[in-house]
Amino acid sequence: MDRTETSTHRPVVIVSNRGPVAFSLGADGELTGRRGAGGLVSGLAPLVAGTDATWLAAAMSEGDRAAAQRGVVDAEGLRVQLIDLDPQQYRLAYDVVSNEVLWFAHHGLWDLVREPAFDASWEEAWDAYRAVNGAFADAVAETAPEGAAVLVQDYHLCLVAARLRERRPDLGTVHFSHTPFAPPVWLRPLPRRAAVELLEGMAAHDARGFHTEEWAADFRASAQRLAGLDASTFVSPLASDPEDVRRSAASPACDAALASLEEVVGDRIVVGRVDRVELSKNLRRGFLAFGALLEAHPELRGRVVFIAGAYPSREGVPAYAAYRAEVESAVAEVNERFGTPEWTPIVLHVEDDYPRSLAVLRRADVLLVNPIRDGLNLVAVEGALINERDAVLALSPGAGAWEQLGPAAVEVPPFDLAGTAAALHRAVTMPADERAARFAQLRTIAERRTPRHWMADQLAALSSG
Repeated sequence: MDRTETSTHRPVVIVSNRGPVAFSLGADGELTGRRGAGGLVSGLAPLVAGTDATWLAAAMSEGDRAAAQRGVVDAEGLRVQLIDLDPQQYRLAYDVVSNEVLWFAHHGLWDLVREPAFDASWEEAWDAYRAVNGAFADAVAETAPEGAAVLVQDYHLCLVAARLRERRPDLGTVHFSHTPFAPPVWLRPLPRRAAVELLEGMAAHDARGFHTEEWAADFRASAQRLAGLDASTFVSPLASDPEDVRRSAASPACDAALASLEEVVGDRIVVGRVDRVELSKNLRRGFLAFGALLEAHPELRGRVVFIAGAYPSREGVPAYAAYRAEVESAVAEVNERFGTPEWTPIVLHVEDDYPRSLAVLRRADVLLVNPIRDGLNLVAVEGALINERDAVLALSPGAGAWEQLGPAAVEVPPFDLAGTAAALHRAVTMPADERAARFAQLRTIAERRTPRHWMADQLAALSSG
């Protein structure tokens, strides 16, 4: 039986904004693909590689658009079909609606005194979001095998189901949210028509899944209070594939990155983090809290180094570009205040370097994950799978992984700099036997689930719905 089928023997179609493979076009017209990054790709790609599952996503580059013209393309062991969308519609749907509005609403990032302010341009943006979702629905309708299970991923694609059902009533649809969902108080600032259409669009799917019960409850509350809908949900946290992550961590590229890292840190205690430069990740407060740790505990100066791998994120959105500048300023502030010719307190790399990121997870003595309110934060799970030093996980309850990993972690209060500094002090001074016991518990939890469980939960929810 195909690995992506359940007892109902349904073929699978995965639908996401970003695809699992980025394509480039050579001078000779040859198309090459490279596996993308991100929790969804790292979790799902190993599971569906080599199967008949088809993955539909938006074309984001010239190479992607060339791939879109060729229909379904086999790359990196995956069957990928990219959709060449109208550039202006896609920009409005992705940058404005998804990233500047829905992301901010779901993560509680607005300063409601100043933002948002929906003017006449909003209608054009929302129409574009609707059109992009319609284009995805049409592509699925034209491609999906008879009776397929269509697994629609995340907040970019909340309106796919109704149009798809009109064209292909034989298909079953699941919508899965990889981010938190806005409770009613955070969703109310949206223009009412858009909020109701968003909720009705998600309710039109046959099943709706979330990583945590808290997020599912927030969706149900918003659906009931703002749209009068009683929509059922299921909860299934995505997991990292232990074999895939460990294989990558054991690669020559990662070994080389770790060797370079060891030259920098020597025998010092390492506080590590791996994140996108994203407002919800709370990098700035994490760095300032490390400065507070050094202020309160001079004995740690020169003995502890903070190594941070950060991926650039949404730099076309003004708030993100401004936040990156604030993060880099906070790092410079701590380094200028406490650094010496022999010791740089915080080493920050803002670049897409997966082997180096894995090296940080392998080497860290403390892994800091302190989001305000964020997605699953699979980096916490990956650290538990590949770390080599019984790392202490310093984790915020705002991380989706808190529901699973919280019992084995040191709690970090995301807004409290002094509290975060105290949590870091507890982590870096924790006795070896407690470190080992906590880490063993973390690893047991991390190994308990695989992406196969998450996929099976989606298909089971569709079958039971």
